[in-house]
Amino acid sequence: MAAEKASWVHKDRSMELQKKMIARHFERLERAPRCGEPVVYTFVPGNLTELIRSFGALPVLPEINALQSGMRGKSKDYIAAAERAGHSEDVCTYVKCDIGMLKSGNIGPTGTKLPDPDLLLLSYTGCYTFMKWFELLREEYNCPTVFLQVPYQGDGRLAPEHREYITDQIRKDLIPALEQVTGRSYDEDLLRHHLGLAAETEDHLVAVLESAKNRPSPIDAYFGGVYYVGPIFSAFRGTEEGVEYYKELRSEVEARVAAGLGPITPDGPLNDQRFRLVVEGPPNWTSFREFWRMFSEEHAVVVASTYTKVGGTYDFGFRHDPDDPLGTMADYCGGCYTNLNLPSRIDMLVTYIRDYEADGFLINSVKSCNSFSAGQLMMLREVEKRTGIPGAFIESDLVDPRYFSAANIKNRIESYLQMLAARAGAA
Repeated sequence: MAAEKASWVHKDRSMELQKKMIARHFERLERAPRCGEPVVYTFVPGNLTELIRSFGALPVLPEINALQSGMRGKSKDYIAAAERAGHSEDVCTYVKCDIGMLKSGNIGPTGTKLPDPDLLLLSYTGCYTFMKWFELLREEYNCPTVFLQVPYQGDGRLAPEHREYITDQIRKDLIPALEQVTGRSYDEDLLRHHLGLAAETEDHLVAVLESAKNRPSPIDAYFGGVYYVGPIFSAFRGTEEGVEYYKELRSEVEARVAAGLGPITPDGPLNDQRFRLVVEGPPNWTSFREFWRMFSEEHAVVVASTYTKVGGTYDFGFRHDPDDPLGTMADYCGGCYTNLNLPSRIDMLVTYIRDYEADGFLINSVKSCNSFSAGQLMMLREVEKRTGIPGAFIESDLVDPRYFSAANIKNRIESYLQMLAARAGAA
């Protein structure tokens, strides 16, 4: 353990900045009941942070709490507590981690007390588990709940009638609920302001992600990427603080591009990059550093990932539009990565492999997350067929350490990279 801590000394300045931002947010949440600030629990995909903020409310994102608990080594006990309370071993481990945290006093991952919600808002229903998750929380908190019905992109697009359907729900169901729990009236000009800040933030993030087209890539778009998307996925999209963070991050990355440097990894800068990879699926959080090292030690850098799009497919052109506040939020809800059909996800992977000149791609199939794992083997075969590049397939879990087999995963990754190296040599 001491050796692991000693090796984890290399961090970007932006990582430290983000850590402080999130800590301040949790401190503010702890004070919220005393300060009279309303609290809205919601999820990352389809989150309507700009609308929540326009009502003076603070967002809490349960899956962010779960993954943070996993990274801090707390999820194992929370999951055990939920299973003792009767939740199945096969249930999404994010859910069990969150329920276990609630049953253990609802102390958030940074050590501060989380406030009870004034409203439960589910603005993306493509993951059925989310719906059941909030039904469980509603039983605990007995507070108002709004479920927006978001049509699945079965045909690869959000049809006009689908967009209008979502917009009507925001107008007729969600806004009145927010007015009721906050005591404030809907202010469209304030919402436009937050949406404008969101678009500015999204511009900076896309510039950071697309910097991986450089050689060497100045970022790792999967392991480093989860830090980069942290503020925009959690509570800071549509805020001045979020804009400042992404300006700082972009400046930091552009400086590395100018200097011809690679990303910062747990073991220092990765400038000598032998393999450029694309990754599909969420990372494992309980062994995050060890998982990252399995790549960085082999001089493999991830140049694009689908997980970093679960909170928005900004690099494919979407921006929040302040001139169409309700419509743009409907577009956002319907455009989440896990709301895309499998052909659209395959297209995304193929585009990344080609545009980022990747040598290979890898799928991390997560045991308890059907939204990601369903159809991944078919995706693997189709991407191989369309690109001519062989893929790799590993399995782990989100925040349950019982399902991270380090030796097995490391062997698979090493064997795959050796195969890529032999293939490149033969070519």
